[in-house]
Amino acid sequence: MRRREAIKNLSLGIGYVVSVPAVLSVLESCARQEPGPQWETVFFDEDQRHMVSHLVDIILPSGNLPGGLDLNLPQFVDKMCADLLTEADQEWFQQGSRVFGSELLERGGKEINGAGRNEVLKVFEKHFKVSRERQQEIKQQQELGAEGLSEEVQASYALYKFLFVVREFSLLGYFSSEQIGKEVLVFDPIPGGYRPCIPLSEVGNAWTIEP
Repeated sequence: MRRREAIKNLSLGIGYVVSVPAVLSVLESCARQEPGPQWETVFFDEDQRHMVSHLVDIILPSGNLPGGLDLNLPQFVDKMCADLLTEADQEWFQQGSRVFGSELLERGGKEINGAGRNEVLKVFEKHFKVSRERQQEIKQQQELGAEGLSEEVQASYALYKFLFVVREFSLLGYFSSEQIGKEVLVFDPIPGGYRPCIPLSEVGNAWTIEP
């Protein structure tokens, strides 16, 4: 699958029309930066930078394969939030990050940017390890929007807006990055002939070629 088509398909899952050249440009600019906890943000404040960096590491940890921090995906999420989210969704993202941050503080922390990965993981798991019924309820709320929701439910809506945006932009950046396309997926700039109806075991990893 071409990277451009992959970006389009992944972007449909987050409900936004993504300009493919813009995404590739952001990915390339982020790839040129040195990985590290300190980088200049365009949308996040200091606490959001800290939380999103841990969340990206939780969603796409390093191991045998490159992780989200190896690809500078927190920077990518930051830039995509600034360039792609509507003003309304930016505000919900901000509110959701404050809800997430307040839960970190409730766990005994004195400041958000001092929370460790394990503390962030516990809050993250609290909201994703839920029953199937709760999952369906959350999905419906996100699809219908916040209009008409009570103040208490709006807080939950904002929290999941924050977490879903971080997750989906992280995955978008990861699977459309050049490094993953060439080193993890099956890369063949000059693919061979068409072979229909072959066993899945012969296919191997998903395929990618340059745009």
